[in-house]
Amino acid sequence: MNISFRGKRIMVTGAERGIGREIVRQLVACEAEVIAVSLNLSELEKVKNEHPSIEIISTDLSNWTQTKNALKNVRNIDGLVNNAGIAILDNFLNVTESSFDLTFNINVKAVVNVSQIAAQDMIDRKSGGSIVNISSQASKVGLKDHTVYCGSKSAVDGITRVMALELGPHNIRVNCLNPTVVMTELGRAAWSDPVKAGDMLNKIPLGRFCEIEDVVNAVLFLLSHKATMINGVTLPVDGGFLAC
Repeated sequence: MNISFRGKRIMVTGAERGIGREIVRQLVACEAEVIAVSLNLSELEKVKNEHPSIEIISTDLSNWTQTKNALKNVRNIDGLVNNAGIAILDNFLNVTESSFDLTFNINVKAVVNVSQIAAQDMIDRKSGGSIVNISSQASKVGLKDHTVYCGSKSAVDGITRVMALELGPHNIRVNCLNPTVVMTELGRAAWSDPVKAGDMLNKIPLGRFCEIEDVVNAVLFLLSHKATMINGVTLPVDGGFLAC
């Protein structure tokens, strides 16, 4: 399937590593103009060294006002990928206020904040556009030690549906991707224990975790003109985990 984003400006949060970094790479390969957003400026600069055409913006996405100020002059946005996220895992009885607030600030509030900026630009220009929120299979099931993470991703799913409902009349599509464990560098480290990994893999009919490209390919599709009638979905990329 040939996808081109020539002439399109697409913003990606959490762009400095893992899934976000590969999304940037593939968007550049598809001729998009990319705005890469993250907190870690040194890592963003490494991404720009790899792809000199991109624009980079460093901001603390957990800080609503700082992010508004950092992105206030960004214009002509055709697509947005809300990829930035954090997972602080602990037993339910040990959940702290600080871990709850930080997780929701990044996983939920930042999605609303950045999407408001992008969507308002699309509305002002009457251009339409596409927003993809990276959620998780954890929004659909209970996972041990994932109380706050599961809650945050469930919130993203619900917010996505309302965004799709309210922004659809402006020809702005909003969708979620809900992957299982993804084999980023962090993912490989977190799931290196064969006992822990085996328990999860036994619940995935395809018998494997996601590779980064599995998620990125779905992101590109939902952003593209190939998905012009897809709006408000939560799309599992989970090898069938949720079918069991």
